[in-house]
Amino acid sequence: MNKDRIAGSAKQTVGSIKEMAGKALGDPEMVADGKAEQVEGKVQSAVGGLKDALKP
Repeated sequence: MNKDRIAGSAKQTVGSIKEMAGKALGDPEMVADGKAEQVEGKVQSAVGGLKDALKP
């Protein structure tokens, strides 16, 4: 497991929290930001997985 996978997982968690808070507060912009951060985290985690797979 490398730093990209760890950071990606953290971004997914933060994004999920932002999305839930946005829904609770009725803030559609915060919901959208949370969803975007989750996607960014998934991509970063996938890149980290690819790096791990390519390591000799």
